[in-house]
Amino acid sequence: MEKCIELSLDRLTKQFGPKIAVDCITASLSPVVYGLLGANGAGKTTLMRMLCGILEPSSGEILFNGQNIIDMGPRYRNILGYLPQDFGYYPDYMAQEFLMYIAALKGIQRRAASKRSEELLNIADLSNVSGKKVKTFSGGMRQRLGIAQALLNNLKVLVLDEPTAGLDPKERVRFRNLIADFASDRIVLLSTHIVSDIEAIADKVFLMKKGIFLLQGTIPELVQKADGKV
Repeated sequence: MEKCIELSLDRLTKQFGPKIAVDCITASLSPVVYGLLGANGAGKTTLMRMLCGILEPSSGEILFNGQNIIDMGPRYRNILGYLPQDFGYYPDYMAQEFLMYIAALKGIQRRAASKRSEELLNIADLSNVSGKKVKTFSGGMRQRLGIAQALLNNLKVLVLDEPTAGLDPKERVRFRNLIADFASDRIVLLSTHIVSDIEAIADKVFLMKKGIFLLQGTIPELVQKADGKV
């Protein structure tokens, strides 16, 4: 039986000059979908970049099953999937070609990468456009390709920064369903300012303000805490 996975934030802090973007956050994450809510400037993106190892904390640490993710290096990146707010892609690449390119960057062998790419294109409902250039895709199709590239490796932690921003309601529902399907045995952290997305798929919610978790819990728990105050 596979060991239960845990991502721990221990007094995590990030400071840029005099500005404290993330302020001594402590939390423990297990395999469910976490919603990260907060206004612009709350510290959400800074927190997510630290979780992905893009930024190093000013103090505190992030532990995956008890090991510091900075010390883990490539071993952590091998189990990490990340879809940033601004998803970069090569517009003249075809969808299948793009996934194969990302797989090569992740060190996945070509045969395994080809099989995995086909699986993910099917899951993301992009099989019928696998031979079309990404620049011809709608915003929703590009976001689904983005989640596919994030899932290429055998990941345990999936970080999504504003993944439904700019999508129409139909594409948002499709994208939420896609994320929910992959969340059963992974830690998923979804950052957004769209409350309905959080309400639809998040098991637990972190409400972030000025670099701290102002509230955290399930949606019913947060509603109860807010009763009479909002």
